[in-house]
Amino acid sequence: MAKYMLIMRSTDEALAKMVETPFEEMLETVGRFNEELIKAGVLVAAEGLDDAANGVVVDHSGETPVVTDGPYGETKELFGGFYLIDVASKEEAVEWAKRIPAFPGSKTEIRRVPGIDEFPQDNEWIKKERVWREQTGQL
Repeated sequence: MAKYMLIMRSTDEALAKMVETPFEEMLETVGRFNEELIKAGVLVAAEGLDDAANGVVVDHSGETPVVTDGPYGETKELFGGFYLIDVASKEEAVEWAKRIPAFPGSKTEIRRVPGIDEFPQDNEWIKKERVWREQTGQL
């Protein structure tokens, strides 16, 4: 089994279509999909994000980080939320991503989440993280 993050990205057009959908209808559609993930035993976490207008960007391009309020004028697609699933393969992650209730113009990026066992186990910081994960029940 491996963890994959399904990153939901939407264009302005897709977000506009989402806003036109009654909120209760959207909750029911997403809730049904979440229930499928739970019943299949693959859901680790899932969250949606607040409107980009309420966010900020910290740009580390220069010597001093620069903070800019959202929305972000140059962004063509915004990261709107994610699912973290634990499945047997990338192909299975793709199959789940195809079933995400999304609006036309949306995309889902799929990225594998490397496990702690894939890092050098003799590294001081990996050892500390392993202890922290054990203490917090994440290992």
